[in-house]
Amino acid sequence: MGHPTKVQVIQRTKGADQWYINFPTAVAQAMQFGKGERVEWSIHDRSTLILQRPDAPPSPLKKKAR
Repeated sequence: MGHPTKVQVIQRTKGADQWYINFPTAVAQAMQFGKGERVEWSIHDRSTLILQRPDAPPSPLKKKAR
């Protein structure tokens, strides 16, 4: 299931525009994002961005080693 989101831009002087993509609340809550958390974007191709969380909490679905 997708969550449509619009890309926003604030046009500044001297070409220093700022681009924003906001996460819908449902996505942010499901991912357990924290305020001020840093993420890294990678470009896979012109239609796919990859978001990585270097300090993401561990997955509750992964099995623990015995």
